[in-house]
Amino acid sequence: MSYRQGLEKYRDLDEDQILGALTEDEIKMLEDELLELDPDNAILPAGMRQKDQTKKTPTGPFNRDVLLAHLEKQANDTKDRDDLIPFTGEKRGKIWVPKQKAIDPVLESVTLEPELEEALANASDAELCDIAAILGMHTLMSNQQYYEARGSTTIVNKEGLDSIIKPTQYKPVPDEPNSTNVEETLERVKNNDPELQEINLNNIKDIPVPILKAYAEALKTNTYVKKFSIVGTRSNDPVAFALAEMIKENCVLKSLNVESNFITGSGILALIKALQNNTTLIELKIDNQCQLLGNKVEMEIASMLEKNTSLLRFGYNFTQQGPRLRASNAMMNNNDLVRKRRLADLTGPILPKCRTGV
Repeated sequence: MSYRQGLEKYRDLDEDQILGALTEDEIKMLEDELLELDPDNAILPAGMRQKDQTKKTPTGPFNRDVLLAHLEKQANDTKDRDDLIPFTGEKRGKIWVPKQKAIDPVLESVTLEPELEEALANASDAELCDIAAILGMHTLMSNQQYYEARGSTTIVNKEGLDSIIKPTQYKPVPDEPNSTNVEETLERVKNNDPELQEINLNNIKDIPVPILKAYAEALKTNTYVKKFSIVGTRSNDPVAFALAEMIKENCVLKSLNVESNFITGSGILALIKALQNNTTLIELKIDNQCQLLGNKVEMEIASMLEKNTSLLRFGYNFTQQGPRLRASNAMMNNNDLVRKRRLADLTGPILPKCRTGV
């Protein structure tokens, strides 16, 4: 017999008949049970959470002054507890002595003139940043700060050395008018026009992607164009892949500028990797893309630049200090190779070797 079936016999009971048959003591017990409210209900006042169980008669209305006077009198009458160990004022343990900072013996031995000491002591962060750029300490700042400080006679680095951790944000390209005829210029490239040595398609935002890929295809066999710039043309990865294939075959182009576009890390890596099959391109600018490349892509870019010996100017503001230093050293080594070739014209050419041994 189930529990539910056992309750069927109580369905038709008459509650009034049961209450009428209770004695006075049983009714009192029932009232006490009904007075038991929910003691855990924090919404109800404390006096309504359970029945009143006190038997004492009230002493009268609440008097705050009388209660405070009673508590004060009770506190004064209570004696203080004696300490187990009396306080004597004796000091125990070792006396704390602050550690002295170690002084670098090299820095201690360096002495400057009083005027220089005073100037460096009172120099601001912006002035120290410019001084570091003048001294060639390019690892303490971003590329933008370094070149601005070297090319100006005034203080240009207002943020100081702390701005090294702040990446350069995407800068909107001003809509400068460009009157270049895209279709006509493309035909001149295909026809290998000797008078066309520079192509500037900057800020022409309505160029279809197939037209830009056609430019890359035409430049593969062109022997006169030395500079190609597509800044702010909304170029994407397919355009970058087409340009990478063009770089592998073109032997005349000197400068390529794809700044301020929508090229991601995969497209940028394709362009950098194509430099392994090119020895004529000396300038490549890829900065200010709408999406940050990230640390992994920047490390791969630095590794590929170290294997290249022909690129002299690389336009990209690295966000990490490690790849920025490696890329800067690679560009300086390439420029140094050019200087050695120029000085060795009388004794023969200097064949550049890969700096990584690969």
